[in-house]
Amino acid sequence: MPIPEDVTGDEIDKDVRQELQSLPKTLAEDVAKNLVMVARLIDEDPEGAYGYSKVALRLASRVAAVREAAGFAAYATQKYSEALAEFRAARRMTGTVELWPLMADCERGLGRPEKALDMAGAPEVHKLDKAGQVEMRLVAAGARRDMGQLDAAIVTLQSPELASNSVQPWTARLRYAYADALLAAGREREAREWFAKAVEADRDGSTDASDRLAELDGVEFVDALSEDASDEPGEAAGEEAGEEAGEEAGEEAGSTDASPEDGDKH
Repeated sequence: MPIPEDVTGDEIDKDVRQELQSLPKTLAEDVAKNLVMVARLIDEDPEGAYGYSKVALRLASRVAAVREAAGFAAYATQKYSEALAEFRAARRMTGTVELWPLMADCERGLGRPEKALDMAGAPEVHKLDKAGQVEMRLVAAGARRDMGQLDAAIVTLQSPELASNSVQPWTARLRYAYADALLAAGREREAREWFAKAVEADRDGSTDASDRLAELDGVEFVDALSEDASDEPGEAAGEEAGEEAGEEAGEEAGSTDASPEDGDKH
C-alpha cells in the first residue's frame, strides 16, 4: 500500500521504535511507516488502517507492537475474532494486562457476554490501572445489557469513579454509559441528569451526549441541507408565481363551457 511522502516512520512512539530495533534497519523503517499509517487512519478510515496493519503484520509478525496494532485495526473494523487473536498474541509476547478489557469486549462482539463477565472477575483486572479498571467496568456493564440484565448493568456502573466530581479521560464515557443504561430501563429523569453530566465532562466530543440530551428535551434539529430546505428563494418565488398564474388560467377557463370534471383533470 502507498505511503505518503510526509511519513518517515520517526513519528511512532519511542517504545515501539525500540522494539523495531530487533529488525534490519530498512525493514524496521518500512514497518514503522505502516504503523504510522495505522495510527493516522484508524479513527477516520478503519478499513484503510486495517490494510496497513496487515502489511506490517506480514513484515514483522514477531514484534508485539505490530500484533497490538493489528489487533486495534481489526477491532476498529469489527473483526472481533481476528482482533482477539492479535491481542492474545501481543499479551503473550509482553505479559501485559493492558489489553484485557479489549479482549473481553471482543468476546462480547463475538456474542459471548458470559465470557466477558468471567474476564471481568478475573485476577488480571486487579493488575489494571484506574483507566483499565473503568474500561473493564464499561465492558462488564455492556455484557449485562447484552444478556438483558439492565438493572445489573446499572449497578455495575455505580462506582466511586462515577460519583466523583473530578473529570478524568474516562469520565464522559462512564457517565454516558450510565445515562444510556438508565434510559433503557425507563428511568428517563435520571438519564437526563446523567446525560447532562456527561456533556459537562465531554471536552473533546467523544460522545453524542449533547444530542441525546437535546432529544430528551424535545429539541429537534433541522438539516439545513435537506431537500425541502434547499430550494433557492428565486425558485420558490417562481413556483408561487406559476401557481398563481395557473389559478388565474383556471378561473378564466371556468368562465367558459368547460365542465368541473375537465378542470379536475388539469
